[in-house]
Amino acid sequence: MGHVIEPRHHDAESASRRYRFAEALAEAAADGAKSDRTRARLQAACCDLLEQAGPATLRVADICRRAQVAHGTFYLYFRDTRHILHETLTGFVAFLKSTLRQAARTGDSDRIFQTTAAYVALFERNRGLMRCLVSRLEDYPEATAAFEALNRDWATIVAAAIARRAAREGRDDLPPREELLRRAYALGGMVDQYLVALFFGQDAMLASLSRDRDALVRTLSHIWTRGMAP
Repeated sequence: MGHVIEPRHHDAESASRRYRFAEALAEAAADGAKSDRTRARLQAACCDLLEQAGPATLRVADICRRAQVAHGTFYLYFRDTRHILHETLTGFVAFLKSTLRQAARTGDSDRIFQTTAAYVALFERNRGLMRCLVSRLEDYPEATAAFEALNRDWATIVAAAIARRAAREGRDDLPPREELLRRAYALGGMVDQYLVALFFGQDAMLASLSRDRDALVRTLSHIWTRGMAP
């Protein structure tokens, strides 16, 4: 990816789809050169196919069929399926980071709720890509490293935000930075495991309990808030 794909924030109709990386790819390339649009279509097709099966099943022929391009066109942009998956996953991680940062640009009172809501939406609307990331695919160490960097950056951001709030409130009961980072990592891992079980598991009760997405976000936000509290 040559640049970060930004999430969309347009009208109500696009709002329900703005967290889909495949949609963001297409929109970012819409006004570009034909080569940009073709590359975006191939990557969007890769995203769509990952919704149905794992990366081991990716085939150039299937990607081209989905993107409606000639088989040989694929090789003008990517060496093989490993290359397109690497480019798509690393681009998606940048999209994740950008989207979460945008969600965090709200008042302190609802920042945790907004970022949690964004993460749940990103996870739900990009299940195939998220499955690849949380599975820590050994064949794609660059994507794993990018996801780990995202987690590391986010833990650092959360810890710093808690410290700034404590300073503004004149409190001196803040745990050490290392403790805040441990909590942030642990809480992030808990949220990931919950969403993995929800979107990839077969637990009917969990699915029923999580049907109300706003309620789910409130629950996860409550866990974040209480977990990071002194």
